[in-house]
Amino acid sequence: MTIQQILSRIRLRHLALLTVSALSVAATVSAATTHHRTHHTRRANAVGTGAAPVILSAHPGTQLDIDARKLNTDDLEDAAKHHDHPVVLVGSAPLSAGKNDEALFVQLQSARLCGSAGCTTSVYLRHNDSWKTVLDSVNGDISVLPTRHKGMHDLLVGKNDKWIWDGNEYQDTLSAPPMPKMNGPN
Repeated sequence: MTIQQILSRIRLRHLALLTVSALSVAATVSAATTHHRTHHTRRANAVGTGAAPVILSAHPGTQLDIDARKLNTDDLEDAAKHHDHPVVLVGSAPLSAGKNDEALFVQLQSARLCGSAGCTTSVYLRHNDSWKTVLDSVNGDISVLPTRHKGMHDLLVGKNDKWIWDGNEYQDTLSAPPMPKMNGPN
């Protein structure tokens, strides 16, 4: 084999590697752009309805993160027993006009805790110094709506699942389909 042939093969391999690298970068940029567009579209859709999306993110060591971990101690301890270390995502939003009322949105993310429908989010309401679960384990993005029931903002889960305050906790407004009648022995 001549030196020219060796150099030609090296150039072809180098060109092939550059092409693969360029395709990889293009795929990464495309995925990032798609994620950005999806996130932007989700926010735009929520804003169009007057809803304020609740943004969940990790804030290790903050008071909300500490509170979220205390409220989800059982799930976190169970995950640790199975060598699973969930990411704790938190968000907060005012849901009422009360100055001492604050809502904490918590989502634990791990392969063990998230199912085929995704990860669930729970909502806790702080009144004075204690937390109370007011919406437990819902799937989908959550937005705070401008409408209110009994002094608390309504919540939108996903695109069309509206939850309203009944004075004690949030209730789903989507009615479940009727259960089929079971014919028993006569």
